[in-house]
Amino acid sequence: MERLEHGHGHGHGDGDGGFRRPTLLLILVAAFPILSFFAINHGIVSVNFQTKSISINHGTISHAPSPTIDGDSAEQRIRKRKKKKLGGGGGGDGRVEEDLVMARAAIRSAIISGGNSSSSSLLVVPGDETPLSTAVYRNPAAFLRSYEEMERRFKVYVYDEGEPPLVHDGPCKSIYTTEGRFISEMEYSGVRTRNPAKAHAFFFPFSVTNMVHFLHRPTPYDITKLRGFLAGYVRSVASNHPFWNRSAGADHFMLSCHDWGPMASRGHRELYENSILAFCNANTSEGFNPRKDVSIPEINLYSGFFPEELHKPVAPGLTARPYLAFFAGGRHGAIRQELLRLWKGKVPEMPVFEYLPGGPGGKDYYSFLLQSRFCLCPSGYEVASPRVVEAVYAECVPVIVSDSYVLPFSDVLSWESFSVAVTVEELPRLREILEAVPVVELRRLREGVKAVKRHFVLNSPAKRFDVFHMILHSVWLRRLNIKIL
Repeated sequence: MERLEHGHGHGHGDGDGGFRRPTLLLILVAAFPILSFFAINHGIVSVNFQTKSISINHGTISHAPSPTIDGDSAEQRIRKRKKKKLGGGGGGDGRVEEDLVMARAAIRSAIISGGNSSSSSLLVVPGDETPLSTAVYRNPAAFLRSYEEMERRFKVYVYDEGEPPLVHDGPCKSIYTTEGRFISEMEYSGVRTRNPAKAHAFFFPFSVTNMVHFLHRPTPYDITKLRGFLAGYVRSVASNHPFWNRSAGADHFMLSCHDWGPMASRGHRELYENSILAFCNANTSEGFNPRKDVSIPEINLYSGFFPEELHKPVAPGLTARPYLAFFAGGRHGAIRQELLRLWKGKVPEMPVFEYLPGGPGGKDYYSFLLQSRFCLCPSGYEVASPRVVEAVYAECVPVIVSDSYVLPFSDVLSWESFSVAVTVEELPRLREILEAVPVVELRRLREGVKAVKRHFVLNSPAKRFDVFHMILHSVWLRRLNIKIL
């Protein structure tokens, strides 16, 4: 593998002359299994984030695949790009790439120093009053150092092209909250740089959800207009700036929580194949690639604000949670249909509803969440479900029932420390499986839920370790996976 030839300067000046139009050479940093561990190789640097074997007995959730990058195909891609002569002579900004080299070395140093061998259950974070629980991370020391390196170095350039409502705008409430809030936060975040010479990554601030709303009509179920808009936007950026061409889009990313996000991204081949795609619908059976893409949580804030009902103090003990498990939702998709067929109205201590019962004295949705030990999170028409985050907010242990779903932040979070996975085939035994969880284990899982809660909260403005910064960290990890020469 070729090494990066550094420039003479180490600083990050604000001058505009930092970029030439280089001949593209994109190197995938070798063997970067993201979900079971992630390895960062740069020259002699090799960072392994795995501290324990991650496996799910039920095998339904893509927690920990171990993908490898085929060397021959990578070389073929490089040759093709050379032949296309994308960009001019020279390489990417050496100062930015050197920044990433230093970050990789710092992460490796954190592991070599033995920070992960501490027997303490808490990891003190400088400048943060709340320590991290080591139990919920695959490698706590590596995560913390990586996060700190992100805070110290990571800069994102947000393209100015486009106008609201399709670009620089998005829905900030309802089931697509994550999409709009991320776009909005990126416009004003301190991670944004106005100088592309300082950028490690480049963000497309368009909203697929708003495209569906404004471009989809009057012809329903026709994605052609969305794909055309995305393709045109990328072509415009590529013709006006050198940054896309120097990497064929590998250091660029888009984000969407709409079900059509993955399909819309196929409108531009290099966007789909090369760029970092951050999706709520992280379905490997539909093309989601965990080696380069980012799974983000689906958050449903009906009013745009954190539910008032969940502001109440959550009962600490299990006695205040009389229900074994709870679900309420429509027959959206085969998994939910099977769940409702098997368990709807069958067991009083495990309430499963298609519609919540009304009338005086009837419990509301959040009351059931707060009074349940487990909260069922089956996939609907798509793999992602806002019920996962709702369960975390209510400090109820999520029960993931899905196929081909890459869980959010699973490159650093150990989901088995705060959730349970059940296959569709095991649904007939659902009650038996949950009742078999020992009280000690249930308490451990609930402690894990409380520990990760901060990572799924939307704040305005964003706060350290919240969902906005965890999404950024996932992008940061993938950016560490490549070097551009």
